[in-house]
Amino acid sequence: MERETIYRACRAILGEKAWAASTADAGQGSAPEEVPLRLAREADRGQIPSYLADLAALEWAVFSAGAKAPGARFEAETILLNPTLSLVTTSFKNLADLLEKGVKPAKDPEPGEERMLVWSIPDTKEVRLRVATEEDLLVLKMVEEHLGALAVAGMGGLPVRAIREAMDRAAAKGLVLYPQTRLRRGGVDAGEANRPFMSADRFTLQWHVTQRCELSCSHCYDRTDRRELPLGRALGVLEDLEQFCEEKHVRGAVTFTGGNPLLYPPFASLYKAAVERGFSVAILGNPTQRSVLQRLLDIGKPDFFQVSLEGLEGKNDRVRGPGHFRRTLAFLEVLKDLGVYSMVMLTLTRENMEDVLPLARALQGKADVFHFNRLSRSGRGAELSLPAPEEYRSFLEAYAAASKELSIMGLKDNLLNLVLTAQGEAPFGGCTGFGCGAAFNFMSLLPDGQVHACRKFPSPLGNILSESLSAIYDSKGASRYRQRPAACSTCSLGTVCGGCLAVIQTHGLDISRDRDPFCFL
Repeated sequence: MERETIYRACRAILGEKAWAASTADAGQGSAPEEVPLRLAREADRGQIPSYLADLAALEWAVFSAGAKAPGARFEAETILLNPTLSLVTTSFKNLADLLEKGVKPAKDPEPGEERMLVWSIPDTKEVRLRVATEEDLLVLKMVEEHLGALAVAGMGGLPVRAIREAMDRAAAKGLVLYPQTRLRRGGVDAGEANRPFMSADRFTLQWHVTQRCELSCSHCYDRTDRRELPLGRALGVLEDLEQFCEEKHVRGAVTFTGGNPLLYPPFASLYKAAVERGFSVAILGNPTQRSVLQRLLDIGKPDFFQVSLEGLEGKNDRVRGPGHFRRTLAFLEVLKDLGVYSMVMLTLTRENMEDVLPLARALQGKADVFHFNRLSRSGRGAELSLPAPEEYRSFLEAYAAASKELSIMGLKDNLLNLVLTAQGEAPFGGCTGFGCGAAFNFMSLLPDGQVHACRKFPSPLGNILSESLSAIYDSKGASRYRQRPAACSTCSLGTVCGGCLAVIQTHGLDISRDRDPFCFL
């Protein structure tokens, strides 16, 4: 009998004779959902424990959630409540334990209102139930009433980021369903149907807010005079980014850089606006005073603060200026003291390659992670050189080996995957988690509104002053940068590599056709 199958806990607690007597009026042909009402009438007459009607309501909700679960993955077009979800308000607490144990308790459940959520997990049809938290109820209200995170944060005095994190937790539980991200690209060879699609659920705008910089580095990609956006227009960029993220169903991140972003006069105001809108924020800049950093932390802590070093003290200071090395080490101590995750980046050239591993050892314990990027021979970098490909391969092998001993050494260059797989190890995600992420999960915005696929080489896509970020992202020009070079079309590492487009182009090669000149496969 369907009723007996659905209401197993109630039957076990009552026993077969009492169950049959209590549900006799329901009859063989009556709807199973009528059982909770029948038990409620029996409870009112004192014939059965008062909590059984609520327990039956929960059992019906569990059955319904399983019955409603789609056989295939449910594709949401917008954020919505899980269609199998039900909210059951009971007059007794701790009823969920009875569903699991299915036996009569030594002591009746405690009287008191409790709101229970019952739902099934997409794909698996696994049914879950739990006591609803205030956070759960807030998220459900937001989705049901189509309230945005910004509006809810304003009404409740909560940070937007906290609201969105609550939404993410509800989605992870399966209470709400997110649409699939629209940041997708095919595998290496779009013509092969079995190549998997890659999808990113986070988009980063690397925003060069100013060209102002107190340094004059020998490898700087661009020291041209570019007019900065006034604060009002810059705030409009954040609004545009928010619309882009909503349209593409992704979380947004802003990495502020320059020049030195801290020299942009209204930087604190722009930083605050980004934090208040719930974007993840990060800073790529130069060492600054503790008081300046503290004012930013009072607004909101960045995901990380990245500074640059170009070798040990002698070589670094020849590139970045006298005293820079020691100022940076001192600033790393400040970051550590204030609990800010610190990154150190090096631009690798033939001249400083031999300093990389010694520098990593010197930074162990002083910074959280150390990375390097290969030189892009654009701007002032055109006057410098990279090592020969065979020298670079030896360097990568040494770097990969040292990274197993030094926790500070991060993996970033896509070609490190060639070394790892040659050693029988699993590849990592490459430069951005998807190999090269240019115009895929990040784009660069220059001070004057120009948008580039990647800041390391000239790759203009449009201007945000005259086009929306979505229009620029969806353009044919952007699509060109998202594709892997044709020479990489059969490589098994295509989804985590593709080489470095900046290196390819600044070596006079075609990014659509030619592979990275340092690739040794």
